[in-house]
Order: sequence, then C-alpha cells, then structure tokens
Amino acid sequence: MVGLDDRMTAVATRVPAVPRAGREKRRTSWLLLPAAAVVLVFFFYPLAVILWRSFTEPSFGVGNYLAVLGDEVQIRVLLRTLRTALIITVATLVIAYPYAYAMTLVGRRARSVLTLLVLMPFWTSLMARNFAWYVLEQRGGVIDRMLSAIGIDGVVLLGSVAGVTVAMVQVMLPFMVLPLQSSMLSIDRSLLHAAGSLGARRPVAFLRVYVPLSMPGVLAGVSVVFIMSLGFYITPALLGTPQQALVAQVIGTQVNDLLDFAGAGALGTILLVVTLVVLAVLSRVAAPLGTSAAGGADRG
Repeated sequence: MVGLDDRMTAVATRVPAVPRAGREKRRTSWLLLPAAAVVLVFFFYPLAVILWRSFTEPSFGVGNYLAVLGDEVQIRVLLRTLRTALIITVATLVIAYPYAYAMTLVGRRARSVLTLLVLMPFWTSLMARNFAWYVLEQRGGVIDRMLSAIGIDGVVLLGSVAGVTVAMVQVMLPFMVLPLQSSMLSIDRSLLHAAGSLGARRPVAFLRVYVPLSMPGVLAGVSVVFIMSLGFYITPALLGTPQQALVAQVIGTQVNDLLDFAGAGALGTILLVVTLVVLAVLSRVAAPLGTSAAGGADRG
C-alpha cells in the first residue's frame, strides 16, 4: 500500500507539469508580439495596400497585370533584371566561397582581420560608394585608363548594365561571405581527413563532402543576394541609364513621375512572384545535396 500511495503521489505531482509548460510557452510567445506588430504594420500592411490597389485601380480586375505582361518593354526590363541579379549572385558566390573558406583555415587573429575587411563597406555610406564607382567607371576614369594601358581602349562602364553589375557585386559581397563563413565554421573538417583515409583525393573529398555540407550557407547567401539585387535602386539609378533600366527604376518612374501606383504595384507583385518561384527552385535543388551530405557524414 505504501508503494501504491507513493506512485499515486508521483503521478499527481507530474500531471500539473504539462499545463505549467504550456503556460510558460504562452508567456514566452508574448515576447514575439512587438516584433510581429512591427512586421505587420511596416511590411505586410503596405504590401497588402499595394496588392489591393493593383487589383482595384482604375477598375477592379487584372487589367494592370495584363498591361504589364502585354508590354514588351516591361517584359524586357523584367528579364534584364532577372539576368542581372543572377549574374551578380553567381559572381559574388564565386568570389565569396574561396574567401569564406580561407577564413575557416586561418587563426583567430587573421580571421578577425578578414572579417573586418568584409564588414568595412558597411561603415561607408552607400551613396559615397556609388559615387566612387561613378568616378572609377566614367570615361577617363581609373578603369578606363587601366584597360587602355594594356591595349583595351574605349571601355566605359558608366551607363551600362556591366557597370551596374560590377558595382553591385562589390555592394553585395558581404551578404554572401557572412552566411558562407557561418555555415563553413560548423563543418567538421575531420570528415575530409576521413574521406582521404578511405582513398579519396583532396579535390574529390572537397567536392563530395565539404561542398554539399556548405549548401545551407550557399543557399542563404544566394537567396539574400538574389532578392536584394532584384529590388536594388540606388546603384542602377546612379550608374545606369533609362535605356538599360531595371525593375526598381521603372517602378520609381511609375510612382514618382507618372503617379501610376496600380501599375507599379502590379509590376512589383509580378517580380515578387517570380522571386518566390526562383527561391522555391533553389530550395529544391539545394535540399537533396545537403541531406545526402549529412547522411554520408552520419554514416561515416
């Protein structure tokens, strides 16, 4: 009987633990309310207003979307924007991957210096950096003179998509390096030694083990850079031309000069949908690589 009473007492003391845990979770969830309110007020509400106006002005329907999809100029602008964002993303990945990998090989002091170099652009005004690129890319600028010195004359990047792309690669580079570094620092380098001990050469071990394990960082960096490149306005506006405009410039013209808020909202919504589709494709491509690498590491 004593044992039975003890068991009943233990059960009775454990039963209230579930509601108490639920109360603690609900209490913790209240801490998310300020952040959720900021997101709702400053992001979702304006987005909902833009979406609503794109369907209701000047009349209810999808006329604004049909006008965008039926305009050959706007389609070219959209394709140019996607192509430019893709080139910027690939270029930053090619530059940032070996740089982030080198940051995982050096000591703590050298890593701090490399991180400082990555973060240094954030301490300079974006406008100042763009005006610096304006000076570098103009006719007779540093880039023009350097190319002329090696026999390549007449290359003026200012006012071209190539000039905008070069400047935006420099602007977006930190947003690719930092996610890659964070992902690579979490990779157990002993897996490479294990692959080598099983007969894999270093390049093969790196491609078959290390690169798949770094896919979460690659996907994070690619997503951030691609999305930001699609909607970037300052650099294309300063270094580009209306003839080679990107989507952000067209939307700015529609809002500021033409007061066509509905058309701008329709173009922005189409760009958002395209972005979500691209990100979904990237997730589908990267997820199997990361899963297979993680499974291989667990088996090892």
